[in-house]
Amino acid sequence: MTQARKDGRVVRRVARETFGYDKLRPGQETAIRAVLEGRDTLAVMPTGSGKSAIYQIAGVQIPGPTVVVSPLIALQRDQFEALDEQDVGGVALVNSTLKQSERRETFENLLEGELEFLLLAPEQLSNPEVLEQVKGSKPSLFVVDEAHCVSEWGHDFRPDYLRLGAVIEELGHPTILALTATASPPVREEIMVRLGMQNPKVVVQGFDRPNIWLEVERFDEELTKKRAFLDRIADVEKPGIVYTATRQHSEEIAQDLQNKGIRALSYHAGMKAPEREQVQADFMNDEVEVIVATTAFGMGIDKANVRFVFHYDISDSVDSYYQEIGRAGRDGEPAQAVLFYRPEDLGIRRFFASSGQIDIDHLQQVASAVLHHEGPVTLHDLREETDLSQSKLTTALSRLEEVGVVEVSPGGEVKTGERTEAVPEAMLEAASAQENHHNFDRSRIEMMRGYAELRDCRRRYLLNYFGEEIDGPCDNCDNCKAGITVETTEGDAIFPLNSRVEHNVWGEGLVMRYEGDKIVVLFDKVGYKTLAVGLVQEKGLLKAVA
Repeated sequence: MTQARKDGRVVRRVARETFGYDKLRPGQETAIRAVLEGRDTLAVMPTGSGKSAIYQIAGVQIPGPTVVVSPLIALQRDQFEALDEQDVGGVALVNSTLKQSERRETFENLLEGELEFLLLAPEQLSNPEVLEQVKGSKPSLFVVDEAHCVSEWGHDFRPDYLRLGAVIEELGHPTILALTATASPPVREEIMVRLGMQNPKVVVQGFDRPNIWLEVERFDEELTKKRAFLDRIADVEKPGIVYTATRQHSEEIAQDLQNKGIRALSYHAGMKAPEREQVQADFMNDEVEVIVATTAFGMGIDKANVRFVFHYDISDSVDSYYQEIGRAGRDGEPAQAVLFYRPEDLGIRRFFASSGQIDIDHLQQVASAVLHHEGPVTLHDLREETDLSQSKLTTALSRLEEVGVVEVSPGGEVKTGERTEAVPEAMLEAASAQENHHNFDRSRIEMMRGYAELRDCRRRYLLNYFGEEIDGPCDNCDNCKAGITVETTEGDAIFPLNSRVEHNVWGEGLVMRYEGDKIVVLFDKVGYKTLAVGLVQEKGLLKAVA
């Protein structure tokens, strides 16, 4: 018996005997074995495909504790409860809700080798004491859950995730396992770079959720849209989720549904934490039929019987949209994903994409504040000195760190970088990088508009976005049902999907999909562009990159 087959049998036995998994799902064993070989691993797998099982099964087979970073306290609790029910050694979590005595006991147990799993919020690792305790335990596996939060190209960016690469190095670079349910090619690349992953194994499991019906209803008037939405939701099987772009819409829609006798509640970041937790608990226990939420709801939610996900407002990107609709039909039974679309609704997304941006004045302001200090300065002090919001400060520091003007420690302290003698040139580079991000955000909204106005198989559009191909129409979307699909001929496919090309102005990019006689390319600097194949051939606009 080969070593590979033997290792596979061990993995499956641990999965069965220790965790009670009858069998492993596609992609799980590949990722587990990569981790056991000591390889940094990025696992991109659909929502509900069992990503947590990867670190659970691998962690118990590796000497030393496993550190798991999760962005939400509710998600940490779910993971804690799942592990605590198993006989896998000690498990503990550390977040802002713990008492000092509980924290002290947790770290004592960690250093004494009594914990197999430690679940942490990312901001905890900015605390020098916490970092020192974790370092002293010599973790063997560092897990970054919801890893797309590290990417500023992603839809769920968390500033505290930016420091995880430095944290990993401070810990001596234990094996890294990054997990995410949604990551388009540029997001995957940024995850690997920002976490400092070395020769990583990338496991991308199929994104297709064939049991979810895909549909877009288009409207010209808001009143007509509202009426159609309320009629549709009254008839559809429940429970379900409705996504809105704003808190106000969340509350208004929930009230409209209540007026129709539907047990509905709103959920958004403006609510107090206990209120949000109660709404979530009521929904999970089927005491609420419909939850009407902003994007604040959903990460880590694992409810099998969600029968529909409706979007009253269009999402800011295909990344967001696909993760949100992925919360439907996790039991494998039929579910619906319907977007209620007015072209005017794109305006609010474009507004959000342009707000909170930084310019070269902001960059200069932050750089000057850091250079003014002889030693390291805390983020708190920088916020007070610059009077910038946390998001703007974080963005500015990220741009400045990329070009070497500043360095940010694992604990969050900021000091001058290596390019203090060439600050003006570095500032221009940083400003250019920020403009690239802005262009990318705008292009992602255009890709979402492309989905809403698509005259082709919707599933093929979504899968192509994530770098996957599909043979023929899906037959489970509104366009396929209506016979509205576009076949790409061999002559139209002038470059293979996922191949690299170069434009003389926009630089290099990745071929994402074909729409009949059009080609969609994701350019590294300017985002998504749609070009006519005939024009590309006639003018030689693109060339293959070796």
